[in-house]
Amino acid sequence: MSKFYVTCGSLELVVAAESARQAAMRLLDEALADQIWIYDDAGLSDTDRRDHLVLEALLHLASEITVSERGRGRCDAGCFGVPELLEEWHCLMTAVNRLFVAAGLTPRQVLAAPAPSKTAPRFPR
Repeated sequence: MSKFYVTCGSLELVVAAESARQAAMRLLDEALADQIWIYDDAGLSDTDRRDHLVLEALLHLASEITVSERGRGRCDAGCFGVPELLEEWHCLMTAVNRLFVAAGLTPRQVLAAPAPSKTAPRFPR
């Protein structure tokens, strides 16, 4: 595995991966990890989930992810469009969700339930 320097806007990640594309997907996965709850909500359609991810990407990510094997601020290993990677990530999460359902593991929670709090509740974005 090679070491890659991955950048998207203000997000930076150094990761070992098989390819530059895998490294870019890893950054996207890290950036969207807090949004995985949308796949647990049976009330959301596939279109609703995709729209939610697009809005999150527009708010928090640049339009492309640059990958380098030589250091930050370079793109010698490649530049990847966030919309294309976002669609691929969404398809992967949808497939994982379907596998859980097919295995009879529904309803499920991807994220652990938070401990009860005495402060005001926090609602997902």
